[in-house]
Amino acid sequence: MSVPASVQAVAEPGRPSTWNPTRLFRAVAIAEAVTWAGLLAGMFLKYVTETTEVGVRVFGMLHGVVFIAYVVTTLVVWADRKWTAGRGLLALVASVPPLMTLPLEWHAVRRGWLGDTWRLPAGAGSSLPDRVVAWLLRNPLRGVGVGLVAVMALTGLALLVGPPTS
Repeated sequence: MSVPASVQAVAEPGRPSTWNPTRLFRAVAIAEAVTWAGLLAGMFLKYVTETTEVGVRVFGMLHGVVFIAYVVTTLVVWADRKWTAGRGLLALVASVPPLMTLPLEWHAVRRGWLGDTWRLPAGAGSSLPDRVVAWLLRNPLRGVGVGLVAVMALTGLALLVGPPTS
């Protein structure tokens, strides 16, 4: 079975790839901000104009899923780029206030926190996060599958727990 070049490149350490840490983090950070904007617009329509709840229903669920994807992506990039605890926590906290993933992503690019290549799998360390992320990057199709399952499972758990306010 042939692996597409864009996916295959992720598994080759030291080589720039289509889905490198910068592109992946940027895509998910933008998606998180866009869904936040949609949710805010939906909340305006629901609570200010009192015209419809559709925006909150649609963008609430969509934002929840993308928020979880952002958290999962941040954890993968954190492990791969060997971020400090402060840097990783800052990236996670940026997902809570509306639209803050955008300035965080811009800052991360300017400061060189991301990169055009994956450090792992070639330099896999002995820590559990390094080994897990190295496996995900060596097996990109399975890695995407594991990521999707993680997002679905965490979304399901969030739905069971319920909304932040009742």
